Amino acid sequence: MSSVDPSLFYTDLVAQLYRPLRSHAPDPEPYARFIARSGEPALELGCGGGEPLLDLRARGLDVEGLDSSPDMLARCRDEAQSRGLDVVLHEQPMQTMSLPRRYQSIFIAGPTFNLLPDDDTARQALSRIRHHLEPGGSALIPLFIPAPTPSDQLDQARVHTTTDGAEMRVTAIVEHRDEPGRVQTTTMRYELITGAERIVEQRPWLLHWHTQGGFRQLAADTDLTVRAVVTPAGTPATEDDQAFVFLLIRSTDT
Repeated sequence: MSSVDPSLFYTDLVAQLYRPLRSHAPDPEPYARFIARSGEPALELGCGGGEPLLDLRARGLDVEGLDSSPDMLARCRDEAQSRGLDVVLHEQPMQTMSLPRRYQSIFIAGPTFNLLPDDDTARQALSRIRHHLEPGGSALIPLFIPAPTPSDQLDQARVHTTTDGAEMRVTAIVEHRDEPGRVQTTTMRYELITGAERIVEQRPWLLHWHTQGGFRQLAADTDLTVRAVVTPAGTPATEDDQAFVFLLIRSTDT
């Protein structure tokens, strides 16, 4: 099953339903602490609709955002305007990004790196991250190994009802898992039901995962030094952890 590029996946109905149907909003605190340690300016990759980017901007931090989806960036701009915030946004894929500035801190606030479809694309993204870091700058990359969706959860919709009675639904329909390729593709159906009208979009959602050892090698391939690997809670990660965060450093010698 082919995947849909994130710039095309997070568009139209999917972009509209993303925030109401997400499982939780990212907490800005870990990223504020990361920026405090690593320094400004900072860049959030895969900033989407602006969480936690806009909360960080509201604190006065020098943080820019990058995303490949024009629809998600439009939502971010609208939200920034409604909150009276100025924000610099870049519409580019992270694996080919070419920006006029370098940063002390680059981070991802969610599973965006897992959306890159293969190791070659991931390596390209890390190379561009390194290029955009100041010497001594840091990158924070969260990763996870997705569990297969239990069969009894397929065809079970997650539902959100708006204040005006519209019903938003997202459903995992079918899933294919390629263990050797470290790829899981889930066909997702998005629905918006308003009165007699029903709008439906169905798209494949691809997740490509990395082992800790494999990601260490990708970092080495791109001249990034692994400073630490921790759990999302900040404790040292073990090889058995299914979710882990890499802290990468660009050497001051290069």
